[in-house]
Amino acid sequence: MFDTALSCKSPSILIAEDESRLATMLAKGLHKNGYETAIARNGEQAIQMAQTGCFGLLLLDLGLPIKNGWTVLAELRQRQDSLPVIILTAFGDETDLRVGLQKGANDYVMKPFHFADLLTRIRANFDE
Repeated sequence: MFDTALSCKSPSILIAEDESRLATMLAKGLHKNGYETAIARNGEQAIQMAQTGCFGLLLLDLGLPIKNGWTVLAELRQRQDSLPVIILTAFGDETDLRVGLQKGANDYVMKPFHFADLLTRIRANFDE
C-alpha cells in the first residue's frame, strides 16, 4: 500500500498536498501503478522530506499551508536540488504556468485533471 511516513526503500514520489482526499486518491492511484509514495501536508514538511534524497519526483500543490508551493520550489532550487517537480494546482492561467516553469518546475498540471494524463507526465519526469 502507500505510506504517509518517510521510507527510503526505493525512489518514491513525494505528494505535497494539504487536501486529504486528493492526497489519498493520488497515493492510491500511484501505488496501483507501481509507485511508492509519501505525503507532506504543508510546505515546511515538503522541504524537509524532499531533502532526504528518498524521492524521484515531487507533486507540488501551490496552495500549501506554512510555506506555499512557490516558496517550496524556490527553496529547493536555491539549494541546487534537481528533484523533478510537477506543480499540481488549481491556479491555472498561462502566466502561472510560465512562471512555474521559469522558476524550475519540470511540468505544470491544473486541477481538475485526468489521472491518466498526470500519470503520463509523472512517467516522463520520474527520476529513478
